Amino acid sequence: MENKLTVVIGGGAAGICAAVSRKRFGGQVVICEKTSQIGKKLLATGNGRCNLLNDDLREIYYNAASRILVKSIFTKFGKDDILKLFRDLGLTVYSQEGRIFPVTNQASSVLKVLEMELKRLAVPVEYNFDCSDITPVKNGFVIKSASGKTINCGAVVITGGGKSYPAFGSDGSIYAVVKKLGHDIVEPVPCGVPLETKDRLCHLLQGQRIMAVAKSVVAGKESTGVKGELLFTKYGLSGTCILDSSEPVSIAINRRHEQSVFISVDLVPFMEKQDLTTELVKRQKANYAADEMLTGILPGKLCTALRNIFTDHDIETAIDLLKNYRFKITGTRGWNEAEFTAGGVTISGVNPGTLQSRFHDGIYFAGEILDVNGKRGGYNLAWAWASGTVAGQQSRD
Repeated sequence: MENKLTVVIGGGAAGICAAVSRKRFGGQVVICEKTSQIGKKLLATGNGRCNLLNDDLREIYYNAASRILVKSIFTKFGKDDILKLFRDLGLTVYSQEGRIFPVTNQASSVLKVLEMELKRLAVPVEYNFDCSDITPVKNGFVIKSASGKTINCGAVVITGGGKSYPAFGSDGSIYAVVKKLGHDIVEPVPCGVPLETKDRLCHLLQGQRIMAVAKSVVAGKESTGVKGELLFTKYGLSGTCILDSSEPVSIAINRRHEQSVFISVDLVPFMEKQDLTTELVKRQKANYAADEMLTGILPGKLCTALRNIFTDHDIETAIDLLKNYRFKITGTRGWNEAEFTAGGVTISGVNPGTLQSRFHDGIYFAGEILDVNGKRGGYNLAWAWASGTVAGQQSRD
């Protein structure tokens, strides 16, 4: 007898959408959640505000390997569909510089409307179900938990997440289960993550924030500059421009074990080089002290910390350093500080448009478990909503 039940592994953003989508099509579904609560990680997104998605939702903002797959999913369930999903759930949203947030500015509001829909649809949740094995059997699969509990089903949607924020349940343990099903894993590395460096500036400037433009420099190749806040810390660099530049750095250091990896920072992005040169040459001719050369241009702590670039170098070199200060990156912070994961189930192992496994009919993937990662700004949650919804729809067949 055919088993009509779909099991969703993981109760995060993608998992909830998969379950809602499946149930709305009249199917039987159960969420198997590793922890004692669904949506834990969702509550931490956007610094607790939940950046739902972005006004400009295109595949170009995702890692190159994933773009064909991402486009195939957004074609089926794109920005307007995501907005309608939440509007129909009663959530009011607004856009701020392209980033879309709930009008309450509370991630808990997003989780609450999703929980209400699960309740309305009578979707059951198996809490503390740590999936340890998925075994294909005749007409379906047997899902086993670490505690020995089993569930028979006809289809599985795997939304076990990546490795960021392991305290919320996504610690990467699901990768071992997926490997046994024949899927390859691109080594996961932390992204949207602060970077470590031993540069003296960081020691001198702990806690100082400035606006800057940062670029990653890997194998001599510079990325496009990212403007945003730069935060000096006791271990290195953080702030939005660093988080937005961290992906190629993390891949180079953590996956390829490269040594010569840098972050180039323009410490004075609001002044063109020629304007800065004119001003600093004028100050030099007026015999400004070294720690006064940047007064009125940068905060006082930086004026003091950067005084040596004027005592140790000629004015042209000093200006080059201000516009292109290179920090040698020695490592990244860990998974507890990473906003998302780069890596996961290889794209070649799933079918575009359906997210079904190429090796097992009836197994689908959605969310961060796949080797899909977008820029910061709502792109990763948008992928979770869309891929979860499409996978849930497909699992009815």
